[in-house]
Parts: sequence; C-alpha cells; structure tokens
Amino acid sequence: MRPIAECESMMKRMIAVSIVSHGHGEMVECLAVALLGCNQVNRILLTINLPEELHLPQDERITVIRNPQPKGFGANHNAAFLLCRETYFCVVNPDIELIGNPFAELLAEIERTHSALAAPLVTAPQGHIEDSIRYFPTLISLGKKFFGVSDGRYSVEHGQESFCPEWVAGMFMLFRSHDFLQLGGFDEGYFLYYEDVDVCARIWKNGLKLIACPRVAVIHDARRDSHRSMRHLRWHLASMGRYFLKYAGRLPSAV
Repeated sequence: MRPIAECESMMKRMIAVSIVSHGHGEMVECLAVALLGCNQVNRILLTINLPEELHLPQDERITVIRNPQPKGFGANHNAAFLLCRETYFCVVNPDIELIGNPFAELLAEIERTHSALAAPLVTAPQGHIEDSIRYFPTLISLGKKFFGVSDGRYSVEHGQESFCPEWVAGMFMLFRSHDFLQLGGFDEGYFLYYEDVDVCARIWKNGLKLIACPRVAVIHDARRDSHRSMRHLRWHLASMGRYFLKYAGRLPSAV
C-alpha cells in the first residue's frame, strides 16, 4: 500500500466537485474557498438551482451553471457530470463544511480497495456523528425508525478503519468517474431523496463496492427540510415509494 503522501502527489488535480445551491449563499461561498484550497480539486461545478447572487473567488477552476428552472438532485448532478473531465467526480452538499483536506485519505482508500465510491464520516456542527452510513431501508427498518427503536445506521466511531457499508448518504460522495458513467449516474426519476440509496444499490448490483472512511470527517449543517416542509415531505414519501417498488425483494448483498 502506497503512503497517503505519495498517493496525494500522484492524484493532484484529479477531482471535479459538483455542488448545487438552493439559495445557500455564504455557505456555498465558504465551501468553494475551502475546496479551492484542496490541491486534488481541479474543477468546481456549481449549479445555481434557484436565483441568487454569489460572491465567489475569481478562479478559472469554478464553472457556474444557472438553471432556468429548478431541477432535482439527480438531474443537477448528472448535468454537471457532463462537464467532468477528471478521474473522480465528487458530489458535495452546499451545507458541508470541510475539516482540513479530506481528499488525500479518500483517494488512498478508493484506490486501495478498488471501490467505485468513497465517503467520509459526517458530523453535525455540535460534534455528534450523523446517520450518513446506513443499512438499506426496508419496511421493517422504517417501522423501527418510526417507533424510535433504530434508525438503520451502522455503529461508527471517528477514526476507526474503513469498511464497506450498504449505502452512504449523498451529502458527500466521491465516485470514480468511469464507474459513475457506467452506472448511468443518478436515477432522475427521484426528484429529491433516495437517489443516494438507489445509486449505492446499483453499485452493489453491478459487482462494484463502496467504502466508508471514518478516519476522515466533514461537518453537515443539515436543514432537514422534509421535517418541516410539506412539499419536501411529499417528495420524500414519493421517493420512498419509488425505491420500494424498484427494489422490493431485490436488494443486493453488500460484501
């Protein structure tokens, strides 16, 4: 196994990062500055999904895409991927805050394990670990979550060794571009929610794998819109229904 420093020097400027802003303003501006400080990032593909004016650094690595009409999560990132010429394609939520540079460790792990996708540990601003690394949802697991028995997450501690979970949440996903292309990107039939579960299921179904790297962490300042917006709740329930119709009794085995 190559040392991380050696892998980092070999993989400079190999990542295109896709971000979609929905009026996130200063959050996106700060994230862009942090990403430009990571020497593995060659391109930032920033999609403005709702009208807003941002004060971004003047840097040729930033490409701004302005949508005339809002698109869903998958459609936005798939459109950004059409501009990707890099070896890796990283999907990052606009409300993510970096803790240092996460890419050296993630690249080392994705190469070491020959995975299609790598993801860091995700923490809340208060420091607790979020439920971003989970088992595939089932009707039984959703029932347990509803009654507060279990939320379907893996028991993960910061700093533990990397492992292969069933799925990781879409707030930070580092793909091999070749594998993302072969998978057909995100399923645009989901407007919002469950695109991440779906793409992870297809990774396993296609004989690929994904890796979670708890030695690396990022901060997610979650809005949890589906908890307080009826429109987001409807999208969430519609996506859930699509997922269960698509995978009922046909979930892949993650090994």
